[in-house]
Amino acid sequence: MDLRVLRLVLTFAVAFAFAGSIGGVYSYNRPPMRNELIVRHLEDLDDSSPQQVHISSVGEDKMRISWITDSSTPATVEYTTTSGAQGTSVTGTTSSYDYLIYKSGEIHEVVIGPLNPNTVYYYRCGSNSAPELSFKTPPAQFPINFAVVGDLGQTDWTNSTLQHIAQSNYDMLLLPGDLSYADFIQPLWDSFGRLVEPLASQRPWMVTQGNHEVEKIPLVHKEPFTAYNARWRMPFEESGSDSNLYYSFDVAGVHVIMLGSYTDFGPTSSQYSWLQADLGKIDRNKTPWTVVLIHAPWYNTNTAHQGEKESIDMKASMEKLLYQARVDVVFAGHVHAYERFTRVYNGNTDNCAPVYINIGDGGNREGLASKYQNPKPDISLFREASFGHGELNVVNSTNAFWTWHRNDDDEAVTSDSLWLTSLSSEPACKVQN
Repeated sequence: MDLRVLRLVLTFAVAFAFAGSIGGVYSYNRPPMRNELIVRHLEDLDDSSPQQVHISSVGEDKMRISWITDSSTPATVEYTTTSGAQGTSVTGTTSSYDYLIYKSGEIHEVVIGPLNPNTVYYYRCGSNSAPELSFKTPPAQFPINFAVVGDLGQTDWTNSTLQHIAQSNYDMLLLPGDLSYADFIQPLWDSFGRLVEPLASQRPWMVTQGNHEVEKIPLVHKEPFTAYNARWRMPFEESGSDSNLYYSFDVAGVHVIMLGSYTDFGPTSSQYSWLQADLGKIDRNKTPWTVVLIHAPWYNTNTAHQGEKESIDMKASMEKLLYQARVDVVFAGHVHAYERFTRVYNGNTDNCAPVYINIGDGGNREGLASKYQNPKPDISLFREASFGHGELNVVNSTNAFWTWHRNDDDEAVTSDSLWLTSLSSEPACKVQN
């Protein structure tokens, strides 16, 4: 059966039988679906060939290499700083998962290091006959440049966004949820892995989950996030988290916190307790910048995704924690458009609050959310329904430059920009206990 037909049948059946039990209630009429860009397995690759390679940072000097094979092969990575040379070999772990009638390939993970900062490494996954790949580690100190994109999916729009990101000089990619838009159709996770491999195998991709990663079907497949947790393991243990759905890490003077909009977030939840403790451990001398990523936005003047508990209730639970800790920026996805707010707390402008930026405009099949509430509230400074990506260039402990790059006629156009000053450098914005 064609994947598009299979999705329609499965989605309709699930929605009809279990209406309201899978995700939030959408408050707008979605545009017609667009065709997906399905990337198939190359015919010249055998079952042991590594595919869907992506990397993610583990601590400050290690890297997790993840890839999939169709047959059982050793989970080994050989790496070196010299192309073509024999390097250090490290062995990791292999797992797989079942989802309805689908069985995944062999999912291999190897953590390598310690690694030098801002250095190119060459590596092979699985065997000496595998192709040589390379990645660059992030810098240990400023400046550092983040690419930021949400709700990526796998369409021609996505491909355009990825091409623009590839042309930027970024050190790490941050993705606030909704990766593959597989939506129960597990082969689309494989397609997504192949689509992003050229970028995700060269720079660390740090992600959190969105509603399209839940993939829970009551009575049939009760475990949420099965594919996401198996394929995109993040360094949650290193930050004291008990879940792959929320974690934090330090990189080059920036403390990055990834939160889970689709797991418990109330004041009695494990995530809340973990966030409270994590914020309390931030050393502003070491990491003067703090950046948070969520999926469902806490501030949003688009007509899409209004009134959802993942936005309203999570904001009510956690906004004060972020404000008291003087978080600098909060990135969100979910709404398929771009919007930048001023520094805001409890709905009002506050110079010691985070800047909120919604960037769920990566290119997914559902298209753009083009309608906004009018008149525009004063706290919303820039909004536009276009596909694109953002870049956060943290120059030093005090200054950072944010740019949003619109995909216009297949050319990257800088449509919005802002110089930011870290709240840790503002005498009036001392951390509140």
